[in-house]
Amino acid sequence: MPKRNKKNSDSAKKQPVNKKSLRENVLAVFRASPTDTFNYKQISSRLEIKDHPLKKMITDILYDLKTEGVLEEIQTGKFKQKTEAFYVTGIVDLTSHGYGFVQSKEHPDDVFVSMKNLNHALHGDKVKVYLFAQRKKARPEGEVVEILERARNTFVGTIEISKNFAFLIPTTNKVPFDIFIPLKSLNGAQNGQKAVVKIAEWQPGTKNPIGEVVEVLGFSGKHETEMHAILAEFELPNKFAKEIDDAASVLSEIISAEEYKRRRDFRDITTFTIDPTDAKDFDDALSIRKLENGNWEIGVHIADVSHYVKPDSVLDNEALARATSVYLVDRVVPMLPERLSNHICSLRPNEEKLCYSAVFEMNNNAELFNQWFGHTIIFSNRRFTYQEAQNVIDTGEGDLKDEVLTLHHLAQTLRKERFKKGAIGFEREEVRFEIDATGKPLRVFSKEFGESNQLIEEFMLLANKKVAEFCTGLLSTPSPTRVGKGKTSVYRIHDKPNMEKLQTFATFISKFGYNLQTTSAKKISESLNDLIDKVKGKNEQNLIETLALRSMAKAVYSTENIGHYGLAFKHYTHFTSPIRRYPDLLVHRLLDYYLEGGTPPNRDHYEAMCKKSSDMEKRAADAERASIKYKQVEFMSDKIGQVFDGVISGVTDWGFFVELIENKCEGLVAMRELTDDFYEFDVDNYCISGRRKGKKYQLGDAVKVEVYRANLPKKQLDFRLISIPKQSGADK
Repeated sequence: MPKRNKKNSDSAKKQPVNKKSLRENVLAVFRASPTDTFNYKQISSRLEIKDHPLKKMITDILYDLKTEGVLEEIQTGKFKQKTEAFYVTGIVDLTSHGYGFVQSKEHPDDVFVSMKNLNHALHGDKVKVYLFAQRKKARPEGEVVEILERARNTFVGTIEISKNFAFLIPTTNKVPFDIFIPLKSLNGAQNGQKAVVKIAEWQPGTKNPIGEVVEVLGFSGKHETEMHAILAEFELPNKFAKEIDDAASVLSEIISAEEYKRRRDFRDITTFTIDPTDAKDFDDALSIRKLENGNWEIGVHIADVSHYVKPDSVLDNEALARATSVYLVDRVVPMLPERLSNHICSLRPNEEKLCYSAVFEMNNNAELFNQWFGHTIIFSNRRFTYQEAQNVIDTGEGDLKDEVLTLHHLAQTLRKERFKKGAIGFEREEVRFEIDATGKPLRVFSKEFGESNQLIEEFMLLANKKVAEFCTGLLSTPSPTRVGKGKTSVYRIHDKPNMEKLQTFATFISKFGYNLQTTSAKKISESLNDLIDKVKGKNEQNLIETLALRSMAKAVYSTENIGHYGLAFKHYTHFTSPIRRYPDLLVHRLLDYYLEGGTPPNRDHYEAMCKKSSDMEKRAADAERASIKYKQVEFMSDKIGQVFDGVISGVTDWGFFVELIENKCEGLVAMRELTDDFYEFDVDNYCISGRRKGKKYQLGDAVKVEVYRANLPKKQLDFRLISIPKQSGADK
């Protein structure tokens, strides 16, 4: 059994007492009994203090706390805790050092909570915190007095077994303790295996919780084990339950005669898809034909998932629970069973498929004249990869060249107009891996984003924008009954940037010789786009783009529309990927409802699903990043001792991170490895500086590093500094 913390009142009484520690003890008495009154004698008794000078100090402390507004004097010498504004509720953000911060809407600043005052609260938990009396300019500090809602009670890690007991060593550094496991609760787990453990008991006063193994994932270091461990770490599924697969298996792919009759027929119009090379779930296609008046009819055809997945069905409930497909380095964990995502709903070439479509009439200048939304049936003539479509754009030759080139021209016109109105062009490089049959990474490379990607992007953006406008009630379109004027809708929103963060970012990039105008929303977007163009190909490109993104708000789903700042759209939604995103499926249903003239449904119901979808999207993104980090460390594990060029990509009080230029892998140069001076973290200037010699290691500096250590279980790379070829930061 883990050792419990023992109190020894005798030894405690022998410890020297200062006013600061005595003050905390006095406050603890009032916190334990917030409605009771105490005088100095009662406080002394509670604290087992008999020494007269200490009793005198208690009296002084009581009157100090009264002056500070922490206590009120009910009668002469009798005090009571003031009740207002002493408690806040919020979410725990636990650090790897064991202490945490509580983020609360009830307090302007994050509340610091020491390890001893967390009282078993864990990362992500919703808690009630008692606020300690705050001195002027001091950070707010408090103690967790109640855990209102656990973020999770299962944890992933490696099993360590001794003769009489076992522990789970958690994978994440957000859990600063091991979980004790009685041998009878191992449920077949072996030493060195990865497992999922559920906390069964956690007695007050004990450091380690007691748990039981609920799932064995396999031996550490095996590719399948590690990918499943990442999914489990973020509480994401790795397979469908039998009842879900059974529900999908009974769905018919045969299109009925009635379905043909009620749908607009696009089977004779040239239609094709453009997707990544390894894609299997084709959820969007484009059609194009020239109209008699010389304009173009462009069809944006989206897999009609809502035809197969009905509200509140087994499949729908599972899709909502997942909310999104998850993309790891080697696999897709789909939102819908494979029979739906890769077969029935996927817009595969040379097959008739049911779609929900947005159809636009536009001229050669991409000016829009008409739009139509409704159910269709299509026949895809060709499946392009992005590279194949790019070759057509580059050479002007290839399959469906006239159609591809026309759509390319229209897309670039739409794109130019969008940027003119203030859109921001963030197109970050995406890290990809070439892996062998065992999952070993053979090569790391960056995914290119070319004009063929832009072709698809612009028409998807157009469809999403126009569907959002219609559901808001800004557009009308023919329908079997009448035009619906919807108010409740699902929006993809992106708030304006935080000006304080933006100013900090502007100050930082000025050290590189770049400028950012922040006087207006238009100036911000224009100068950000100019900055993105200027840093392309530079060592600091990835760093500056990353920091720029961090200064922006995060896009989320909501029924409250505030517009999409990054796209410069007043109304925007997600309509184009219902195979892999649940909000798109909601939008299909709402669009159906409003096309039939329905009145707005309950907003709260949809808001709850928006929040769920946003939360799951973040969780899936975190899992993807974890899988990339794992494969990067694995890729570098046989390169110990090799030297690489890199750029300082992050600075902390324990060292600085370096991103290697060749393969984008990132590792840490620990502060303890810098032995030529005493170095300190300068948070305002994003650097570490030597106290005696003044040498600086600044964000963006080019460096040479040696690969020193690769810790796969922790997904950590350690580097040793070899040299600084040049300064690309403030001294440039």
